[in-house]
Amino acid sequence: MDDTFDRYGLAEHVSPAAYGVLHRLEQTLVRDIRPLLADAWERAELPDAFSATLVPLRLMDPPELAGTGEADTTLFAGVRNFVLARTDASLATWYNAQSGLFRTAVTVGGSPEQAARLDPMIRSFDVTGVFALTEPLHGSDIAGGLATRARRDGDEWVLDGAKRWIGGASTADLLAVFARDDGDGQVKAFLVPRDAPGVRLQRIERKTALRIMQNADITLDGVRVGEDARLQGVSSFRDVSGMLRRMRSDVAWIATGVQAGAFEAALRYVTHREQFGRPLGGFQLVQEKLARMLGNVTASLAMVAQLSRRQDAGHFADEDSSLAKMWTALRARETVALAREVVGGNGIVLDEEVARFFADAEAVYSYEGTHEINALIVGRALTGRSAFV
Repeated sequence: MDDTFDRYGLAEHVSPAAYGVLHRLEQTLVRDIRPLLADAWERAELPDAFSATLVPLRLMDPPELAGTGEADTTLFAGVRNFVLARTDASLATWYNAQSGLFRTAVTVGGSPEQAARLDPMIRSFDVTGVFALTEPLHGSDIAGGLATRARRDGDEWVLDGAKRWIGGASTADLLAVFARDDGDGQVKAFLVPRDAPGVRLQRIERKTALRIMQNADITLDGVRVGEDARLQGVSSFRDVSGMLRRMRSDVAWIATGVQAGAFEAALRYVTHREQFGRPLGGFQLVQEKLARMLGNVTASLAMVAQLSRRQDAGHFADEDSSLAKMWTALRARETVALAREVVGGNGIVLDEEVARFFADAEAVYSYEGTHEINALIVGRALTGRSAFV
């Protein structure tokens, strides 16, 4: 962790071995990934170098942490997401689609046998997958509005419906599809091969944020899967909520990393850019904005680190992860705006990096629960009254 923004010593909470893994990741990102990002963002393409570079690092089970259990902690996964997002939000979102969303679907939503069989292949990327919950007409209201249907037919299930905004679907081996069971009206989950008959995918074009990340619309028309493809631990939306409360902490770490990346890019710029015969970093108004950005990063780091430590101790609460996601994403919006402001006109071009963080923060602000939905989850916990319509 860079002391520039790790003012209160987050790095002290991971072991020296874990710190070494994360430092190696940082070096790799600077050397092999960062030079590709501006062109990839402008072309809206996901470089093959992402997987070619990161998969061999074995970030979900690094050899240095073998036998310690630290690689499976929420704290280590969170700092890993922070480091990735500090480089690029799409990069972190792409990796987290596998390490966070899909892995959680299998390890939390699957039976012990399913988790034991698939998890090693997920960690190694020998099997890739995505979390297909959001639908074209249902996002914030997905709990009650989920419209994709599942019908039992002997030893098989027949799936019909549509999903939207599914990141990484076009290259995944398996789609973790959530559907409402016609038999009991409850939500179930199924592992559907991407190339199964009846599955159609279409890339979502013309995005102005997370342009590198490839999102897809998925249509399921009479798709058949066996009972063995059903994730046995998902029998209602309550079980899905159990996954979401874990995964929102991942996104809070990403929102914090976006802040750090924008702050760092702005700081680099103002130390070498001169106006009126002196570096921008020597002006009072610029320094005030830098201090506010650093304050946002520091507060967000403190929040997500403590949340992760509590989750590693076994304390999971919807309102805790919702508060962190809501707060860090809101601070990300403010931080990237301040970064763009101090970089001036150059803040809207990709060469200075701030523009990527500025645009991508808007997507992070909305996905994995909008600001309003997360606020209502927190408000419900505070007052004991649900304000959901």
